[in-house]
Amino acid sequence: MFERSITVEYASFTRDGRPVTVPTTPYLGMSGTTIDVSTGLTYPAKAERARRDPRVCLLFADPVGSGLADPPVVLVQGLATVRDSDLQANTDRYVQCSLEKLPDATKGQPRFVLRRLAWYYARIWIEVTPLHMRWWASRSLDEPARTWNALEGTAAPLSDPAPSGQQPGAWLEPPSSWRAAAQEAMRLSTHDLTTVDGNGFPQCLPVRHTELVNDGFSLTFGAGAPPVEAGPACLTIHAHPERFTGQENRTIIGAVERSTAAGKVHFRAERALADWSLAGGRSRMALSFLITGRRLAPRLAQEAQRRFQAVPSVRLPDRP
Repeated sequence: MFERSITVEYASFTRDGRPVTVPTTPYLGMSGTTIDVSTGLTYPAKAERARRDPRVCLLFADPVGSGLADPPVVLVQGLATVRDSDLQANTDRYVQCSLEKLPDATKGQPRFVLRRLAWYYARIWIEVTPLHMRWWASRSLDEPARTWNALEGTAAPLSDPAPSGQQPGAWLEPPSSWRAAAQEAMRLSTHDLTTVDGNGFPQCLPVRHTELVNDGFSLTFGAGAPPVEAGPACLTIHAHPERFTGQENRTIIGAVERSTAAGKVHFRAERALADWSLAGGRSRMALSFLITGRRLAPRLAQEAQRRFQAVPSVRLPDRP
């Protein structure tokens, strides 16, 4: 499941303790003891949140594209270690891993074009050391979870030192209306809610049924779901095709105000976050990638310089 899933919900905390969840691609750690995700060097917010507060979670609840028949849903809570002290090695790893796992995303692209995408392929890795796992037979969460806990005293390595200077600001404008974003997102297939559990870790769970209401959403969970605590929360909605060529994402920030014994939760929406979705035909996605590159490419040298390193090169593997 960890190796073959195309997307995982990765949740980390903002400075004020709010969970933010973003679909990303998981990879097995090179040490065999972590589950890793990455973020672009030119948009490092996911990594910087984890460097400040290493409590994170990963929800494996989207089997599309994995080739797995009826896989379980797995929630992993653990500690993050941020790696950005060797940007060239990070980039080499991401180029190799992403081309192997997501071959359709770059199919037909000339190699000289891919070599010019350093603004995208230059990466920061986030290694997650699992502390607690829960898994259910399906997204419906009908039965109680089975559990696994790491040995007492298990710890994660320290993150690489934070870079000098100021973290870059947002590069996309968020939607002006959370409701407009929500109405558009309701057609997407995968809905997951992240809250803060009783141990202070983000807890992301698959939503069984979503209803848009006046001030947010009424969400229903299966009988085997753990308690959903009132407090800051994040609703993440996304979808991608079986052969991964892009994805659509929507993230709405708010708070859980109440829950009931029947498994219903009221989520009050506050705002929608900016999202970078790649959807539509190949021409439309290529145009989106071009526009994004123009915005982010100027950050590449700045972010490398903040880490006192050279701008990494995109070194493609030799053709078989």
